[in-house]
Amino acid sequence: MMNNTIELIAARAINTPANSPNEAQNVLKIANDSDVAAHGQELASAEVVELHFPAFTDGRAFSQAIQLRKRLAFKGDIRATGDVLVDQIVQMQRSGFTSAVLREDQSLEHATKLLSHYTDFYQGDVANQPAFAVGKLA
Repeated sequence: MMNNTIELIAARAINTPANSPNEAQNVLKIANDSDVAAHGQELASAEVVELHFPAFTDGRAFSQAIQLRKRLAFKGDIRATGDVLVDQIVQMQRSGFTSAVLREDQSLEHATKLLSHYTDFYQGDVANQPAFAVGKLA
């Protein structure tokens, strides 16, 4: 369910069976160079879609997340994995990601603080209309 929040997961949490974010979930891993629309049948039963960032400079997973939310109306968890930096968390949230596994050297506390810096955006995103379209500009 899309709710415009993002769950942050420390990299070390995925290495322990008790805390595994994949435990008891139907997880679909989509390759970074894959067309997400080609996974239509698998998406119908997936609870979680993992999109991988092979490098922080490779933004294809952002486009995949937007396509999943806007064009394919996927309502489940979209999880960022790979080279996930705290600097990208707000953009991930605005692109439709609902969880992110931070790279091991990234601070969970710092990422959480970054999410509270901005409460409103001028531009629209996958969950919100632009501020000018809803009368927030005065």
